[in-house]
Amino acid sequence: MQAAITAEGVCIAHGPVAALRDVSFAIPPGKITGLIGPSGSGKTTLIRAIIGAQRVQQGTLTVLGLPAGSPALRQRIGYVSQAPAVYTDLTVRQNLAYFAVLAGADKSGVVKVLEQVDLTEVADRMTALLSGGQLARVSLAVALLGKADLLVLDEPTVGLDPVLRRRLWKLFDELASEGRTLLISSHVMDEAEQCPELLLLREGRILSHGAKQELLRATRTDNVEDAFLRRIEEADHAR
Repeated sequence: MQAAITAEGVCIAHGPVAALRDVSFAIPPGKITGLIGPSGSGKTTLIRAIIGAQRVQQGTLTVLGLPAGSPALRQRIGYVSQAPAVYTDLTVRQNLAYFAVLAGADKSGVVKVLEQVDLTEVADRMTALLSGGQLARVSLAVALLGKADLLVLDEPTVGLDPVLRRRLWKLFDELASEGRTLLISSHVMDEAEQCPELLLLREGRILSHGAKQELLRATRTDNVEDAFLRRIEEADHAR
């Protein structure tokens, strides 16, 4: 089965600073992969490259069978950034109606995503009056419009209460069961525990990639945080 995202020797630098160093991996389709790493590890740079907002300077990056940044990928990728990307002078419903036209979705799609992210009760409220968590969910709803094959979510549950966070992870599982591929970035290890596949990134390099259970067995640990620390120790020792 063709990988949803394939990187081969990807290198990206911001001036003299190397953000990604010889990064290679293949992300399976129809699964949730957690992109895990501390701040400054290169997660955002990698995400920007995947969605076509960052040029790959060396190596190749293929997304859904096409070179990253190909125009044909625009409606096949749903992206949620850390900063909410909505119009604050419109209501939640008006924002979704506008983006639905761009995504080729109909009115029923707007109603569906409002329910999925639990925003029905504030659908006619101006987004400028929403809380940070509600704004983040509006951005998530925008990404869910249409039928994107790949959803790239950058810290999608940060600032949300535990109950809502659990509901959204259930939604993510449902989307994956429909055949969609989800790449979820986080620096929170509790979130990483929810992901069956993991891509561990540190200082622009891949520490580990594969099934969570295989990572735990290989590192002889019982949680992702300890496994991540073990991989760091191994990498430092190898230098």
